[in-house]
Amino acid sequence: MDSIAEIKNLRKTFKNPAITAIKDLTLSLPKGKVIGLVGPDGAGKTTLIRLLLGLLTPDTGSISVLGITPVTQTNLLHQKIGYMPQKFGLYEDLSIMENMNLYADLRELTEEQKKEQFEWLLKFTDLKPFTSRLAGNLSGGMKQKLGLGCTLLGKPQFLLLDEPGVGVDPISRRELMKMVYSLRNQGITVLWSTSYLDEAEKFDSVLLLNNGELIFNGLPHELTQRVAKRVFQTKQPHNNPRAYLRKIMKKQNKLVDAVISGQYVRIVSKDTELVPELAADFVPVSPRFEDAVIDILGGASMQVSPIAEKINIKNVPDTVIKAENLTKVYGTFTAAKDISFNIKRGEIFGLLGPNGAGKSTTFKMLCGLAKPTLGNGYILNTDMIKNPAAARSHLGYMAQKFSLFATLSVMQNLNFFSGIYGLHGDKKEKRIKQMVEIFELQPYLKQAAGNLPLGFKQRLALACAIMHNPPILFLDEPTSGVDPLTRREFWNHINSMVEKGVTVMVTTHFMDEAEYCDRIALIYQGQAIKIGTPDELKKTGETMEDAFIRLIEEYNKGGL
Repeated sequence: MDSIAEIKNLRKTFKNPAITAIKDLTLSLPKGKVIGLVGPDGAGKTTLIRLLLGLLTPDTGSISVLGITPVTQTNLLHQKIGYMPQKFGLYEDLSIMENMNLYADLRELTEEQKKEQFEWLLKFTDLKPFTSRLAGNLSGGMKQKLGLGCTLLGKPQFLLLDEPGVGVDPISRRELMKMVYSLRNQGITVLWSTSYLDEAEKFDSVLLLNNGELIFNGLPHELTQRVAKRVFQTKQPHNNPRAYLRKIMKKQNKLVDAVISGQYVRIVSKDTELVPELAADFVPVSPRFEDAVIDILGGASMQVSPIAEKINIKNVPDTVIKAENLTKVYGTFTAAKDISFNIKRGEIFGLLGPNGAGKSTTFKMLCGLAKPTLGNGYILNTDMIKNPAAARSHLGYMAQKFSLFATLSVMQNLNFFSGIYGLHGDKKEKRIKQMVEIFELQPYLKQAAGNLPLGFKQRLALACAIMHNPPILFLDEPTSGVDPLTRREFWNHINSMVEKGVTVMVTTHFMDEAEYCDRIALIYQGQAIKIGTPDELKKTGETMEDAFIRLIEEYNKGGL
């Protein structure tokens, strides 16, 4: 058998809300390959994985995985496959070894099989020195490795990985990629769902879903060729690339995509020939896989963000955020040490670094969620330690998991956050109405926030964060797990607000988003090892991810 799975005329619908998640899908998955599964939020990726696992029953059509019918032979199938869900499926109050023992027992492994497989997996994942550590105390990369290790117990022939890289830094994602390809070389087939298109570009083949339909199935470079000779970058760096981006977005009928890349602007054109007013400023560059995905999905929105029209930032000093020797110690562990920087009005300042490097600790100290052991932070010249409530009143905060109350409806979340930000009466009602209109939340007002599509969760979280018209936004991995089109929409809003004077501090693991920042602090081992513009951090010809990894390697060798 040359295929690991055969799918014929597959269809799956859901009643609440009424959607067709998979539409008449016919597909053959080849054996011994790493197959990428990509597509916008709600495209049907997770539904397809669950159908292959037998966790969902199709309405019509047939599925065969390793010659087994998932729905009627579930137990037999689960002996031959491994599944790593989006949230790793780990028990955080159990240690590494306890998690592995639990999964081994679920696989009904004998003590002899446990001993043999544990020894190999702990070496394979580099987790052997940490077996007694609780899973909840692991970094994102270590959780990822443990999740993969537990998935591999029982030596499955087919691995299904649902967004394993969400919220994980580039170094850990490269390590996971290396591990998975070594498994492929042992004959294991991998289906890998991802929102990181730089990952998908490296897969053996890619499936692209949209609205439950398969719109591409083939080699990544074949799709990339779709936009050959249609990708351009500005010839010269711009002092204000954000303003230049807004200017060229007016040519939306000529463009598929337009993004900031450090001090440059990068565009995907609908034609190989640019209109004269653009041709004077741009030169051709190599296309990326993400360019082609955005193109085949119909292009990014070029509309002016309606949020900026409602923003009115007054009486804000030039220096908006100040960190002075911020240090945080937990027992014998120093999470952050002597971190200092200033952030100017209307600047996007990024915090980058591996999982566990100290980004979130620094972030939390500056927005009043953690008290520094030493040092201080100032928000609009307000001392964060002496007057935290006054300092926080100037902030809008959007956390990694969107800070929403999952069991409350969309309207209840809007009411709650407008209340805690001090809005009342007519002002509150007016502002909620504006947020509902701007983010198109009307159809979802009665729906629980936890049940929203990921893109609408993000919209709601941003609406809640800017409810009180704050001059400063703290964004902690705001686009984690979100597809490229939704990320473009989000950053269109952010760029528009920054143009009106809003200051943004952001953490992200998407290296292309780091390019949107005016300056970046690279945090590693609790210290700010490098601060500069994206172009200052990169060497000629480097991607931001290459620079990220190089700078950390140089620091480890004592070169920074």
